[in-house]
Amino acid sequence: MVYQYIAMKDDGTMVKGTLSAINEENATSLLDYAGYRVINLKIFAPLFSIGTLKSRFSKAKPTEIILFYRQMALLLDSGMDIISSLEILRSQVDKYVWKNVLGEIITDLRSGNPLSVAMEKHPNVFSALARQSIRVGEQAGGLEAILRQVADYLQKEQNATKGIKSALTYPIIALIAAIAVVIVMIGFVLPSFSSLYSGFGAKLPTLTRDMIAFGQWFRHYMLYLGVIVVAVFLATTVYVRTKPGRLQKDVLMLKIPVIGKITHLKELSRCCRSTALLFNAGLPLTEVLPLVIGSLTNKAIIGALQKVHENMLKGEGLARPMSGNPLFLPMMTQMVKVGEETGNLDVTLTAVADSYETEAKDRTDALIAMIQPTMTIVIGGIVGLIALSMVSAMYSIYGQAF
Repeated sequence: MVYQYIAMKDDGTMVKGTLSAINEENATSLLDYAGYRVINLKIFAPLFSIGTLKSRFSKAKPTEIILFYRQMALLLDSGMDIISSLEILRSQVDKYVWKNVLGEIITDLRSGNPLSVAMEKHPNVFSALARQSIRVGEQAGGLEAILRQVADYLQKEQNATKGIKSALTYPIIALIAAIAVVIVMIGFVLPSFSSLYSGFGAKLPTLTRDMIAFGQWFRHYMLYLGVIVVAVFLATTVYVRTKPGRLQKDVLMLKIPVIGKITHLKELSRCCRSTALLFNAGLPLTEVLPLVIGSLTNKAIIGALQKVHENMLKGEGLARPMSGNPLFLPMMTQMVKVGEETGNLDVTLTAVADSYETEAKDRTDALIAMIQPTMTIVIGGIVGLIALSMVSAMYSIYGQAF
């Protein structure tokens, strides 16, 4: 690791420079040995370097993070120590970001830091929830079991996200293609027929006249419409990045028919599974909830869970404050109550998470099954209306000519 230093010589002269050392203590020792009194010492971070560029554009993928946890657990199970396990994993990876991350973790471990502390320097790779679970595993023992639990948790999260994304890919692509076809037909194909029809001098049906007028209007104002759409999109994007905008967007996402229920179930499932993981690791609920809140994405549910946390600190438990908020569904609050009474909160919350994930998947599949025929009917109706206007115009011209 490279350190940047400012030091003073014995004669009072100030010097500055860089040096390579294993850790900060080693760098200080090297400077003391050279006769320098350290004034300031920090890790050297150049504004631009090949390493910085590689780290920015080469991020750790969720599948790679899951594999790391599983391989680490397997190596620890075989009897190897943490540093040796990390060295083996580092020698097997080709991606720069992983070599860099694992190299820094190994350096920190050799300096006497525990694994969870070394991971805190890489929050983009290791989440706070995972780090806290590993910290508990280090203190209580059974680190390999905790690593497997974290890997299983991340795997379920990824499967849920991947399933919804893959299910929505085809409808989105088909919708974009269909909109493009309709725009071309209304904006370009239909107006081109207006000159043909006007050459016959015949009176066109009302439907045809309206369609041609709309096509001409659309073609004339198409640029302005595009600018308006882009401006609205940008304004909306900027607004939802603000705190009140993000909250309104998340509240709306929970109220949208069909989609809102799926979003709600997914967020509650993540909440239940995160709580079960940390509770099973041995953390008290007072420490679990802040970490769970940090893992959620919907601001409405985050706010509700923060109020639950506040009431829990007052001694009201977990189920009672949850039951007073409609965002926490009845099955969840009932199972939390059972878990608190029996001491098996992790088991009951895992069951709730599995149930909500299954229901969210079923609702998503039903939504996809509904979107495809609905989209076909709507697009077919628009295309059919355009075709009908053309055909009726031809028959009208033919009837007036003969």
